[in-house]
Formats: sequence, C-alpha cells, structure tokens
Amino acid sequence: MQTLPLRLVPGDDLRGALEAIARANPIGAAFVMQGIGSLSVANLRYAGLDQPTRLTGDLEILTLAGSLAADGAHLHMAVSDAQGHVSGGHVSVGCIVRTTAEILLVRLAGFRFSREFDPRTGFPELSIHPQA
Repeated sequence: MQTLPLRLVPGDDLRGALEAIARANPIGAAFVMQGIGSLSVANLRYAGLDQPTRLTGDLEILTLAGSLAADGAHLHMAVSDAQGHVSGGHVSVGCIVRTTAEILLVRLAGFRFSREFDPRTGFPELSIHPQA
C-alpha cells in the first residue's frame, strides 16, 4: 500500500477533484481512507433516492470514505451543519470545498479497480482486477 495525502482548496469540487486525480495519475486502485474539512455546498444522495439533496451553508466534513478508480468513484460522506445536525449519503458532483478538505488516499499496489454495470443492481459497481 502507498499513502497519498491530499489537500483540496476553496472552490474545488470534492468528487470532481478526486476523480480528476485518479484519471491523471497511475492510481489503478485506491480507497479514500478518511477525509475532513469544510464545504459550502454538499450534494448527497440518500439511500433509495435517485437524485441528490443539496445542502448549503457552513458544513463540516465529519467522515469521507470510498473507492477510487480511473473511471469513477464511490464515495460516502457525513457532514454537520452549524447547528450540529448530521446528514450523510452518497457523494455527488457539486460538493464545494469551503476552506479545506484534507484527504488520505491509499493506493493498492497489484490491483486495478473499474466500475462496471451490474444487471443485478442496475448500477456501475466495483470490479477488482488483480495485476501482476
């Protein structure tokens, strides 16, 4: 395993930036082990819903985790608002960094991840490919 600490800056799209990093670097297979920071906008898709819910205001990232490949990401996040109310779900495009996002990626040597359509779920799901 190889670790890669990252810092995203104000205005960055959290999901977009992570996917761009995965496309631009020979990551192959990685997991987001943890992420903290703040957002001004969070687009979270809650369980069982097709569309994300847009949260705005001063939001703190409490947890961020998921898998990352060159062809996409599967990320979950919990955020709290200024009153301490917590929301969590699937990270969609449009989560905008407010002050910082500090993220730890772990690259898995010897593997390549891809997202492939699974007819059982109707979604592109993680496919794990061992590499020599």
